[in-house]
Amino acid sequence: MKIPFFKLSVILLFFIVSVANAQALIDLEAGAVFTGYNDVRIPGDDGTRFSFSDDLESETSLFYRVRLNYTIKNRHTISLLYAPLHTQSTGRISKNIQFENVLFPANTEITGDYKFNSYRLTYRYGIVKKEKIEFGLGLTAKIREALIALSSETLDAEKTNVGFVPIINFSLLWNINNQFGLLFEGDALAAPQGRAEDVLLALTYKITDQLKIRGGYRMLEGGADNDEVYTFSLFHYAVLGLSYSFGK
Repeated sequence: MKIPFFKLSVILLFFIVSVANAQALIDLEAGAVFTGYNDVRIPGDDGTRFSFSDDLESETSLFYRVRLNYTIKNRHTISLLYAPLHTQSTGRISKNIQFENVLFPANTEITGDYKFNSYRLTYRYGIVKKEKIEFGLGLTAKIREALIALSSETLDAEKTNVGFVPIINFSLLWNINNQFGLLFEGDALAAPQGRAEDVLLALTYKITDQLKIRGGYRMLEGGADNDEVYTFSLFHYAVLGLSYSFGK
């Protein structure tokens, strides 16, 4: 699913920019991601609740993200985001773990894998476009590709899920001066079935009119609680980013 979706979206965006007065932008982001909490119970009704971060030792991981933006007539922004995430935890848990109908005995050496890959198509409208302040609001169509797995020398089990989530998108940029800015942007939504927040706060620096860099902090948090799965997690990102714009 992920490759056809991404290719189709890229083709669509290139078609849009070819027939409209648009400015294109490619944005790259990378850095380190740290686990704040990551609590799991699968199945959600009768599995054993445990923590990838408290019961096991969670490793610091590297991450990257790629975004393609097209802004039409300085107000309408359409973007594509590919944001993979993979963290791993290891250790021994002092209790039996019932996970996806497999029983991992207490004090067994366990490796846990947590993957949460995100593919997002966003439309955002620039409500405020002033010299000092830029603010936009829109909607993101998000496809999540999740995997939670446990393994030992003799046992292994995993839970996978692919789903669609609509999320509110926002972007607020304060242009401090001609070179520096403060950016606050993200996707966020809460509902009875669960919640999702992916928010960035970063200091930006304009090298040229086309090239900008940034550094800051990103928070990814959310989860769901139902009979099939209980999972809530928080990740902290140390972010370095680069964006290059071109077009009309």
